[in-house]
Amino acid sequence: MENSAAAQIDTPNEKKEEKVIVQTAKRLMKNKLAVIGLAVVFLQVTFAIFAPLLVSYGPNTQNLSETNLGIGSPHHYLGTDNYGRDIWSRVVYGARISLIVGLSAVSLGLIGGLTLGLLGGYYRRVDGIVMRIVDLLFAFPGILLAMLVIAILGTSLVNVVIAISIWSIPGCARIVRGSVLSIKRQEYIMAMKSLGASDTRILFKHILPNCTAPIIVFATMRMATAILSTSALSFLGLGAQPPTPEWGAMIAAGQDFMWEAPHMSIVPGIAIMLTVFAFNVVGDGLRDALDPNMEIDM
Repeated sequence: MENSAAAQIDTPNEKKEEKVIVQTAKRLMKNKLAVIGLAVVFLQVTFAIFAPLLVSYGPNTQNLSETNLGIGSPHHYLGTDNYGRDIWSRVVYGARISLIVGLSAVSLGLIGGLTLGLLGGYYRRVDGIVMRIVDLLFAFPGILLAMLVIAILGTSLVNVVIAISIWSIPGCARIVRGSVLSIKRQEYIMAMKSLGASDTRILFKHILPNCTAPIIVFATMRMATAILSTSALSFLGLGAQPPTPEWGAMIAAGQDFMWEAPHMSIVPGIAIMLTVFAFNVVGDGLRDALDPNMEIDM
């Protein structure tokens, strides 16, 4: 009887979710930088999905008679590299790699961070253990932690995903834990407990949905960090290996040709800059849009 009564209790905002989503979207659209960022992200996703349809050459197709062609060359609008490979093709396929690696790393980091954050925030007896794990991970600078993981596991994009996901766990866990500590003191959570609702129901039906706003913002901005970190690790030779068309690896390959073919490094560098900028401004816009108390400059 108590459990059926608990099932009928709704969170205060549950009936207004649709309206809140519409209002959030309207506030987001008022942020001009966020709209530009969304457009750039949409382009990158389009490149990643339709890469084979957008290029005329394979990303690893070599033509040694057309090496180091500059930007604007016939049939190679962004030029070629020292092996005659089309830079446009490699940049487009690089978008696919960066987005897949970033999304995979952030998703795994969210799973780990959500698990630790929910357990630590809801169960006081395990909070100390969870926070010591988080503090231990925070003790290492992010890029050094990723390099340590890769040094142990070996160099590959799969290991880059694992390294960046481990790096993402403590930040997510701390954000979720703070939200859970605040939400679990609300009166409707107390009422759920008094009516005999299970901890699982309370956590996943009522607490977790009310943590979504900070989680969405964290995930969006972490995508920028993940893409930048993937490129940095590949530039150092710890991520994607030749001839993989990854942006950081392309910059590393072009650094020996900066005087005769600077576009080999400049073009993928611009791609990284625009993508990281886009995810950061979208994250800022979402943070403002999800908080109705914040004013957005028109």
